[in-house]
Amino acid sequence: MIFEEKQKLNLWWLYILFGIQAIIILSTSFLGDTGMSLSELQQIYYLPIIVVVFIFLLVYFINQNYLLLYIDNNGIIYKYWPFSRTKKIAWDDIEKAYLRSYDALGEYGGWGFRYRLWFKWNDKAFLFDGDSGLQIVLTNGKKLLFSTAKKEQLHQSLETLKQKHQLLMIETDVR
Repeated sequence: MIFEEKQKLNLWWLYILFGIQAIIILSTSFLGDTGMSLSELQQIYYLPIIVVVFIFLLVYFINQNYLLLYIDNNGIIYKYWPFSRTKKIAWDDIEKAYLRSYDALGEYGGWGFRYRLWFKWNDKAFLFDGDSGLQIVLTNGKKLLFSTAKKEQLHQSLETLKQKHQLLMIETDVR
């Protein structure tokens, strides 16, 4: 293995946001002059409590997303859990690979698995940490962008692969 990285979404602020929302939902449901009684709560099948629990489960599920990225002599292997199985891209299928800076909000509209804005379906990105990533242009015209928190280590790994195996599709001078 030449390069290996595991990235996770770090969206701690979602818990705070939905915690405030849960407090509002539960306090309006149970406190005050119009608060629900136990019989009214049973009649609506505990809906406010179910909504709050569902929201926290959704946030927990989102925070469990991760990206595994491996680069070796044979190609690039990645897995975006829980939405995709392990995928491998051979060096023969890659036209160009290089490091570049990106703007997650401006180019892709956020973090996680994203398509480029303005319906560019051939340009996918896996964005987690930082503002730098590995851009891959495939021979079929599709593009993939993998964010990295280990920019220098990835650059050195690509340089090593380029020199050792004469992989001309790797551009290490682009920054």
